[in-house]
Amino acid sequence: MSQELERVYTINLGKVLLSPNNQRAKRAINMIKEFARRHMKNDKIKLEEDLNHQIWKRGIRHPPRKIRVKMTKTDEGFILVSPYDEEIEESKETKEEKKKPTKEVKPESEAKEIKTEPKVKDKVKEEIKEVKEKKPKETPKSKQKPKEEKPKAKVTKTKEEKLKPKESKPKSSKK
Repeated sequence: MSQELERVYTINLGKVLLSPNNQRAKRAINMIKEFARRHMKNDKIKLEEDLNHQIWKRGIRHPPRKIRVKMTKTDEGFILVSPYDEEIEESKETKEEKKKPTKEVKPESEAKEIKTEPKVKDKVKEEIKEVKEKKPKETPKSKQKPKEEKPKAKVTKTKEEKLKPKESKPKSSKK
């Protein structure tokens, strides 16, 4: 059997969240191995270091919800599970695109409009100031909160007072 079998899978790791926080990444590794056993029909499974780093990247408590892997059956008789390369390359490209700021050249007509806008904003600000000066803001009496008195400290009894038996009051007879 010199023919190598290679397959690409997306493994859903959502059930990892059912395990305790401090065991989630470990369970994700075990779920990937179990998935590989089931689909590739072999018990000898090895995970690549890159895949391991991808799972543990966010720590033991927050493994990824899904992971795309490539499973390869080798001549030695074991299954090698590695991260899917094309997806990693695409994600690196998108990150680089996000980092590069793009500058757009605006036509002269738009530039002129922008210069006129501050004048309008200034007029609006002046009108707002005038309105505020004419009508000072008053809070209605119903909305004003009265000052609350602080609760008085409780009087604590000393140990001696606690230990003394209470004096019994004589019962008054009703006649």
